[in-house]
Amino acid sequence: MKLHARIIGEPGTPLIILHGFLGSGDNWKTLGNAYAAAGYHTHLIDARNHGRSPHDDVHDYDAMASDVAQYLDDHNLDRVHLIGHSMGGKTAMTFMGQHPGRVAQPIIADIAPRYYPPHHQVIIDALLSVDLDIATTRQDVDDQLARHIDDVGIRMFLMKSLYRVDRMKFGWRFNLDVLQDVQDTIGTAQDYGTYDEPVLFIRGGASNYIQDSDWEEIVHAFAKAELETIPNVGHWLHAEAPEQFLEHSLKFLRS
Repeated sequence: MKLHARIIGEPGTPLIILHGFLGSGDNWKTLGNAYAAAGYHTHLIDARNHGRSPHDDVHDYDAMASDVAQYLDDHNLDRVHLIGHSMGGKTAMTFMGQHPGRVAQPIIADIAPRYYPPHHQVIIDALLSVDLDIATTRQDVDDQLARHIDDVGIRMFLMKSLYRVDRMKFGWRFNLDVLQDVQDTIGTAQDYGTYDEPVLFIRGGASNYIQDSDWEEIVHAFAKAELETIPNVGHWLHAEAPEQFLEHSLKFLRS
């Protein structure tokens, strides 16, 4: 599958960024510009069934890792830096296990290599409740989402994937028909193979995605793992604390 990506910066050291569930590469645009300014040729990739990438009935980590491999081949990229958040982090870990020689100094944002039970149902139900046929403005869609989701930040995140199919109709860029049925797949634990180079895990101090009890499992899969915690931020740590995320990530990438 040929993935869509926003590419920022001058040709040079390649940095691939993989977003999370129901997101897109555009969620990383601010940090992508910062990485480009720091000298990295930054690729903000849309995963299959997200953003402007193709839709497909298959949505699992082997397929998403294969998509990344094809993307690197299509762009003649041999060895890259890789940042993955949440679903993108598990995609990155799967890719690292399958292609260890193609990744240098990977960064995994707020996800561990363990199983996560389905936990997006409230958001999925809210999205399914939206009647796009009667929405004439973006505010109409937000008002419908607000009946089920109080958190403005979550609604803003979801609305980034709202677009006009034509002058009279809205649509979602993500493939909700497929994604509503893959929550257990998204949470699955993979066989991550062997990756014996340094890996940086960055977690949000107010997030429960990487807990202290996960560390044993992390170092079992990635023996040279390192951990940084950004205090007082949640799962979308790169959006809540971009300056701290940039500082930790650049220090590691340049080490």
